[in-house]
Amino acid sequence: MLHIIQNEFLTVTVSEQGAELQSVRDSTGTEYLWQGDPQYWSDRALNLFPYVARLTEGAYYLDGRKYHMAIHGIAPYRRFTTVEHTGTRLVLELCSDEQTLAEYPRLFSFRIAYELCGNTLEVTFRVENRDEKTMYFGLGGHPGFHVPLESGKAFEDYRLRFGESCTPVRVGFSEDCFVNGEDSPFPLEDSTLLPLRHSLFDRDAIILRDIARQVTLESSSGPAITVSFPGMAYLGLWHWPRTDAPYICIEPWCSLPSRKGETAVFEAQEDLIVLPAGKTYTNLWTIRFYHS
Repeated sequence: MLHIIQNEFLTVTVSEQGAELQSVRDSTGTEYLWQGDPQYWSDRALNLFPYVARLTEGAYYLDGRKYHMAIHGIAPYRRFTTVEHTGTRLVLELCSDEQTLAEYPRLFSFRIAYELCGNTLEVTFRVENRDEKTMYFGLGGHPGFHVPLESGKAFEDYRLRFGESCTPVRVGFSEDCFVNGEDSPFPLEDSTLLPLRHSLFDRDAIILRDIARQVTLESSSGPAITVSFPGMAYLGLWHWPRTDAPYICIEPWCSLPSRKGETAVFEAQEDLIVLPAGKTYTNLWTIRFYHS
């Protein structure tokens, strides 16, 4: 089932499946969100929980037992239920059940709230630990955006502009997209700019740390998108590797995938969120849509 929230600036469509964004259009009719062309990538804006990206051999240890879980966790593959729906606000929820417990042995509630504030979409992740044991989990967003955002422009006419000067480090990834410990500098032009070109993704995703927590997708003029993620330490940039895919995913992450050749132990993975029994964790990030 699809739900719509809207105001005078934006109309946003969300699916109950994975609580995934399906469309973001402004009052001029500009569609900002990637529309899932299966030639390149059939998804649009995944929500990642309780793990981000890949587990070595699809497995991990928790409480001394081995469990299996798909890429990006559980949330993308489950239907959420509607908790609240007003004109400009939608809250969807995924609760643990027998199926989730077989993959992730914790009782939880995972809510995603979408709320329009002017030309900004606020996204709030809320995790409630309903278990008697501590939760260890990853969390992140995976929205894709059209590039170019208007006709007559090319992918290479766009750039990413970071909100302040920074000296990013690229997290080292193996060819099969696991952390390998080989981090390296990833310099930006004037410490703020990354011009886009398809070859950036010939080695698959670019995962950055030590970054400004705001980035803007823009050209010299026209539609632009600013993603702000104050509570997330990593930023993933991606399109389908070695293609001319007309989109880019701008992905704020709280945590990283497994290390190459190592089965993750959740209690020991330092970047996972640690949530004691009975506690609640929230993380707000935003996407602003506008014309520059």
